[in-house]
Amino acid sequence: MLDNSTLATLQQLCGKENVLTDKADLICYSYDATQRQFLPDVVVHPATVEEISQIMKLANEKAIPVFPRGAGTGFTGGSVPVSGGIVLGLTRFDKILEIDEDNLVATIEPGVVTEEFQKTVEKVGLFYPPDPASLKVSTMGGNVAECAGGPRCVKYGVTKDYILGLEIVTPTGDILRTGGPTMKGVVGYDLTKLICGSEGTLAIITKIIVKLLPKPAAKKTMLVMFSSIDGAAQAVSDIIRGKIIPTTLEFLDARTLECVRNATDLDVPEAAQAVLLIEVDGDPEFLDKQTGRISDIVQPLGVVETRIAETPAESEALWQIRRSVSASLRRVNPKKYNEDICVPRSKVHDMIRKIDQISEKYNIPIVNFGHAGDGNIHVNIMIDDKIPGEEKKAEEAIADVFKGALELGGTMSGEHGVGIMKAPFINLELKDTVVDYMKTIKRALDPNNILNPGKIFPSDK
Repeated sequence: MLDNSTLATLQQLCGKENVLTDKADLICYSYDATQRQFLPDVVVHPATVEEISQIMKLANEKAIPVFPRGAGTGFTGGSVPVSGGIVLGLTRFDKILEIDEDNLVATIEPGVVTEEFQKTVEKVGLFYPPDPASLKVSTMGGNVAECAGGPRCVKYGVTKDYILGLEIVTPTGDILRTGGPTMKGVVGYDLTKLICGSEGTLAIITKIIVKLLPKPAAKKTMLVMFSSIDGAAQAVSDIIRGKIIPTTLEFLDARTLECVRNATDLDVPEAAQAVLLIEVDGDPEFLDKQTGRISDIVQPLGVVETRIAETPAESEALWQIRRSVSASLRRVNPKKYNEDICVPRSKVHDMIRKIDQISEKYNIPIVNFGHAGDGNIHVNIMIDDKIPGEEKKAEEAIADVFKGALELGGTMSGEHGVGIMKAPFINLELKDTVVDYMKTIKRALDPNNILNPGKIFPSDK
């Protein structure tokens, strides 16, 4: 528990109404999408970078852990307060400060909701591509902290590719600015890229300078159903080899389609054992040509049916099959472990085969879908946690999934990060010397291990 003097100082800094100590309030900030729960001692909602600076200085003086939090949508426990202390809520930092149409740059605060930012820049003909599934609620600060991805990353890249500069507060309370609004800049170390993806362990983000693109003039969506996962996986490689980079290239495996059929009235033929949802964008006159070429490329690969949207409503109907997946999974089993491995896209088929073997080995349903265009597979291990031993089996299956991805030259996380959920497995992927190098950076920047302790590195307490 925090002493009364510390609470009084926090109230003086941020206002009593912005310092929460009631248990009902604390519970709301004790978990994220993992549902792992750790109760903080206090939740503080600062409004200025100077307030955050003072909070960090106070935390260092009194050895209080601080856990920065956006919307709490993460899948690896990155924002949960594993050792009590202060949850630092950033929702009051919610302003779009500038949209510079001359230089295609925006300056925003970390509490801006991703979809709201996208819609705002699109009103002036601009485009911010990264689109994590949580975009309707996730905040830009959290996206930067986790280096979020999404379906459009196959063509446009991930969050770090659009972050030009940051304003940050260091773990010791210093206010720094990294990078800037220019498209180039190589003076000193690239601290902006260091912070992006650091999961809130190295700095608190208080301002973000974002690169924008011109909004594509049009887009076209197509849904291709295959008789096997082999054909769908081969189609991904053949499309890319054909020098076509779709905006999105999503896949659903046979078990996912079974969930969709059972939980919705969407029309998915029984013969379809895998689906690719493909979207292209650009000048309208080229879209028909692109979808035509894609149809020609995939046709020999066991295509059951191809649907091409001609209107926005038809496009939305095709996307509804993809969007219905998460809700339909609960019919398989009540609890799921959502992992996000990534393999070279030519190895997606091999990875799905490995996952099928793991599913049989542990007698646990595993449902797969994700971003086939960049090899990012969302592996959903479904269990009934009321059955004794099921959670232990799931943990062993997860380890096997990670090992399988690594054997194929992949990674155990494409976009969710490490947090606490994957920390026990980090040495499967990274050598001790690499982990030690990262820990050296952490110790140098956060000597008292105040900021988001217990994340990424399993030995941290």
